Formats: sequence, C-alpha cells, structure tokens
Amino acid sequence: MNDNITPYKSSNLGKKEQVTKMFDTISGNYDNLNRVISFGIDIKWRKNVLKLIAAKNPKNILDIATGTGDLAILMANTNAEKIIGLDISAGMLEIGKQKVAQKQLNGKIEMVLGDSEKIPFEDNYFDAITVAFGVRNFEDLELGLSEILRVLKPDGRFVILETSVPTKFPFKQGYNFYTKNILPLIGRLFSKDKVAYSYLSESASHFPYGEALNNILRKVGFIDVKDMPQTFGVATIYSASKK
Repeated sequence: MNDNITPYKSSNLGKKEQVTKMFDTISGNYDNLNRVISFGIDIKWRKNVLKLIAAKNPKNILDIATGTGDLAILMANTNAEKIIGLDISAGMLEIGKQKVAQKQLNGKIEMVLGDSEKIPFEDNYFDAITVAFGVRNFEDLELGLSEILRVLKPDGRFVILETSVPTKFPFKQGYNFYTKNILPLIGRLFSKDKVAYSYLSESASHFPYGEALNNILRKVGFIDVKDMPQTFGVATIYSASKK
C-alpha cells in the first residue's frame, strides 16, 4: 500500500497536509493537464460511473475528493435533488465553484471544504457516494472507507474510480514506461509544482487495485463488492453497497 508515499519527501508535514498543499498549488491547470495526460479517456470512465449511480435513482449524492467538481457536475444528469462535492483543497474547490456557477447548478450542487476521514454528515445520510482518483490520497485508507460506509444509507451505492496497473503484455510495459517517464515530464513542463505529477504517478503504481482493494472494502464492511477494469486496466471502477 502507498501509506508512506507523499508528495514532498523532505517535508515534516503529514500526508494529508502535503496532499492539500499540492492540490492547492496545481488547481489552476489541473483540468487541462489531466485531459492531456489521460488523452481525454477519463471522461468516458466518469460516464460509466454516472450509469452505475443513475441506476440507483438517488435523491442525494456525495462526491468525495471532488477536486474541481467534474464528477459532481456530471452527477447532475441523475435525478438527484442534492449533490455535495467534498474536498480538502480550498484551491480545487474554488475552481469547482466557478464551474458549477457557469453551468447554473448552484441550486443542486454544493461544494464543501472537508476531510474524507472526518465527513461532516450524519450516519446513513447519502443514497450514493462517489470518489474519482481520490482514495489513493487518503492518509488512512481504511479510516476513510469506514467514514464513507458510515454516511452511506443501507442499500446505498458506493462507486470508486481509481487508477490501476494493467497486467497483460504489452499494456503493462507501456503503462509502466508512460507513468514513470512521460507523465512526470509533462507535469514538470506544465505544472507549477514540479513534484506533483511524480507523486501522482508513484502513488498510483503502489496503490492496491483489483481484488486487493475489493478485500479492503469487504474488510471495512461493504457488501456486493466488484471491480470493473477500464481501458486495458489502466483504471478500475469499483462498486459496493451497504447492508
């Protein structure tokens, strides 16, 4: 697991504080850079998450580690009456608020500054919860997942979209070369934070995926856990529920 992988290896700050600082720094060009890095395929992955959530017809949705709000905004295509985008980075949320306002979704989407390991909502509150490319940044993965389980309603749906590592030739070799060499280079060229995309690459390669993450979800208490690899396995969607 990547508990000890942090953005700034010489910093005395904890992982949570380092991740917050990193995302505050890169928030301005995060969206555009991500489209370049993923070749835009992440848009399709998020639409697949939307289908899973929409099928449950939720009234309220929590999008954790919402960042600049891409997934929260996409969730407006469900019949949900209220969508909460939660993130620890004020910089990312500010960009998200601007996007929500531009799309005239202020009445439906609320962007909230908060910690995924101390979710500021009561037990059994949300019909559906999503996290896109955020769980690997949790300081304490099991604590964060336990908090998600706490605020999810019984029979509610929890969906994770996260990077994973392809296992088949030649995709595994191509992925390893791209993430270790090309992705950090793009980050250094176009991002204010020269280490951010090296961290994102390293954390992705060490994070548990597939059955390993399924087992952690089951250990925490989720049921009906399944994983759905995307695009040769470079990302995976996980779906789980609560008793």
